[in-house]
Amino acid sequence: MKVVVAMSGGVDSSVVAGLMAREGHEVIGVTLQLYDHGAAVGRKGACCAGQDISDAKRVADRLGIAHYVIDSETRFKQSVMAAFADSYADGQTPVPCIACNQHLKFGDLLDMAKDLGADALATGHYVRRLDGPNGAEMHKAVDETRDQSWFLFATTQAQLEFCRFPLGGYASKAQVREIAAEMGLAVAEKADSQDICFVPTGSYDKIVEKFRPDALSEGEVVAEDGRVLGTHQGIARYTIGQAKRLPDKAAHMVVKAIEPGTRRIIVGPRGSQSRIVKLRDVNWLTAPGALRASVKLRARDSLHPASIRPDGSGAVLELDEPAIAAPGQAAVFYEGSRILGGGFIAA
Repeated sequence: MKVVVAMSGGVDSSVVAGLMAREGHEVIGVTLQLYDHGAAVGRKGACCAGQDISDAKRVADRLGIAHYVIDSETRFKQSVMAAFADSYADGQTPVPCIACNQHLKFGDLLDMAKDLGADALATGHYVRRLDGPNGAEMHKAVDETRDQSWFLFATTQAQLEFCRFPLGGYASKAQVREIAAEMGLAVAEKADSQDICFVPTGSYDKIVEKFRPDALSEGEVVAEDGRVLGTHQGIARYTIGQAKRLPDKAAHMVVKAIEPGTRRIIVGPRGSQSRIVKLRDVNWLTAPGALRASVKLRARDSLHPASIRPDGSGAVLELDEPAIAAPGQAAVFYEGSRILGGGFIAA
């Protein structure tokens, strides 16, 4: 079988390439250069730039497989970085990793794999692809502390059929590092990349400032009854449920709404949350229809029992218990370990 492996230069994708080669497949490693031709070299927490590309090449040489680097910087800038800033300017809280998976890794790279005549695309994501009675199913990783299924909900059924996720069945990251060491891979002890690879310091203000400086303009902080309680330094610095960075007069309050048109932050007392949540751009990994499922509303959230019904290209959630639902975040549906689908929380 001919397999294209998405190689980021990290230990996970490197081990996947090694496992595929060990199984006797014809392996082609492909690295998408996503950004920062110069400044990212040697920068900790980055991904798919600078030193990471060199690391991927060294691994490919060690394994004796072909390796190609594809310049995807312009595509990444438009589809991920600019969209990231636009979401904040619209008063939402984006998840750029989902956009990257959706448009580049399981969009452009998968198409490239097919153009190369590959039979599958393998990645280092911690998720499982299991064969079910109606085709491939996506399931949470065995190591739930590493599970990335929430970030992969937008993978279509056709993409899932073509993809392979060899690491989803391992019990721990330590096991993966041991395999890397056994294979003699120089990246065996390389640090993990950060959640947002193009913001390794955790401060995204400069990205927003570059693409949407208006999202960092001053505005009013207003109580639900209309009283002006102070000012803020940009709606991009806030998300629903946030208590930090509010003026003294808004102490013990949280952000209830963000108005991009007026640049106002609406605050109110803690505790008033949502039971009805509208979703947009829903992707189904089961037959669409009304169902009961457990829903995760943030990457590190607990599961919320809910009823779900389709609504055009979206869906409506009715949570059994109220919860914080921030526009721009994903709501992903689970039945046990299986991912049934998900969508983005609408404003």
